[in-house]
Amino acid sequence: MRPPVLVAAALAVGSGAVLVAAFPERSWWFAAPLGVAGLHLALRGRSARGGFGVAALAGTTFWLLQLSWLTTYLGPVPWLALATAQTLYVAVAGAATAALLRAADRTWAPIGRIAFVPLTAAGIWTGREMVAGSWPYGGFGWGRVAASQVDGPFAELLAWLGPGGTTFAVVWLAVFAVELACAPALGRVPAAALVAGAALAVSAVPSWKPTDVGELRVAAVQGGVDASLFSEAEPGDILQAHERATEGAGPVDLMIWPENASDLDPLASPDATARLDRVAREAPLLVGTITGRAGDLVNTSLLWEPGIGATDWYDKVRLVPFGEYVPDRAFWRQVAPDLIDLISRDYAPGVEDNVFGVAGTRIGVGICFDVVDDGLVRDMVADGAALIVYQSNNADFGRTEQSAQQLGIARMRAIETGRTVVNVSTVGTTAIIRADGTVTGSLPTWTSGALVDTVRLHDGITPAVALGERIGAGAAMLGVAGLVLSVFGAVGRRRGSEER
Repeated sequence: MRPPVLVAAALAVGSGAVLVAAFPERSWWFAAPLGVAGLHLALRGRSARGGFGVAALAGTTFWLLQLSWLTTYLGPVPWLALATAQTLYVAVAGAATAALLRAADRTWAPIGRIAFVPLTAAGIWTGREMVAGSWPYGGFGWGRVAASQVDGPFAELLAWLGPGGTTFAVVWLAVFAVELACAPALGRVPAAALVAGAALAVSAVPSWKPTDVGELRVAAVQGGVDASLFSEAEPGDILQAHERATEGAGPVDLMIWPENASDLDPLASPDATARLDRVAREAPLLVGTITGRAGDLVNTSLLWEPGIGATDWYDKVRLVPFGEYVPDRAFWRQVAPDLIDLISRDYAPGVEDNVFGVAGTRIGVGICFDVVDDGLVRDMVADGAALIVYQSNNADFGRTEQSAQQLGIARMRAIETGRTVVNVSTVGTTAIIRADGTVTGSLPTWTSGALVDTVRLHDGITPAVALGERIGAGAAMLGVAGLVLSVFGAVGRRRGSEER
């Protein structure tokens, strides 16, 4: 089945739009396999060049809609640039998938094609997500199919297969359904039964049961104040807002403030030091701030105790390119000088471990964009973290879906690691997430308050953490190997027929 060009184009655009609906705030998990299936159908019968164009339509639609929050303060240029870059990955993967499908027509018998093509196409998709999430400049691990599944029947896969394996399984199921539906040898009823059986098999994975090792009473504090790049707040205003939001939090074991909660460096400002000391009298305080050390500017999370000050710290490792630093500044300044000059000084990446010891408990800490880094979350668990905290400042994105999308990734991390996650933000979404991905409590965005709860601490290593990137890398290698095998097989058959 080869859709006409205009039908394929419409399918591609529609598939990109449907895939967006799988992510927060809509969170229609079933839209992900539907979007993947629509794009796969649009690619059938196309050349590699045609597949590039069709997939580019789907990618452009998806990324422009998914990243619309970038325009809030920075305008259209960063939005269009990032969407274009991500679309190129989708287009290349589309070209590879189209080449696979065309080669499979010559290489595989119908039953072999049904078995082989879904595995290879899912591997190509997974490989595309891996590359886009790591290159260039550390990549952009946003919009992964796995992150859309936290509310669906495939969520349990995250603890067993991690993000890469979960993406592979969902894409495989979608492509399997399309290939079955287009198989001339099968009727509609047998094909539907096979798809239903495959879906049940994928969703039948048992839930991971982490070991319960205790509890910790925490207060996640949200200042509800504009801490954005263009904030008009006076120095100390953001710190004061979080002081006020902490009042009345009650007795807790740990208070958690978000990224940039102290807009005065407590390592350099006596005023900030005294104010954090007062807050920390009630309990140890985990606070985000910007510090200057050894001539470097760093985005820091400090563990603060009264009378002692900072007893431990973590400097953000996964810095946002073109947000916290400018790679290849001289080149990019020629392209967009006004935007590049907004980032007058680059932050330095951290080198410390990302686990703190608080009241006898090991706590993993990530700052904002760290949440997309698979390696950092595995490091936390390997270092004994029984609880994970993500501190963020989402004020730069206003009242858009960005914070909800980020919360979705944090929920994915909870299931993947089998850990409770506390997600705390200057303006939202501040939430407490159980190890099964369930949100047990949250604060409304752009409000001031403290979310107080007793959270469970967990031990144990999920298969996803134990196997790490080997799952996704294996799936990607399967995609490459399958593509190469199909193309060479098709070439060999063509040469054989020509010789005869």
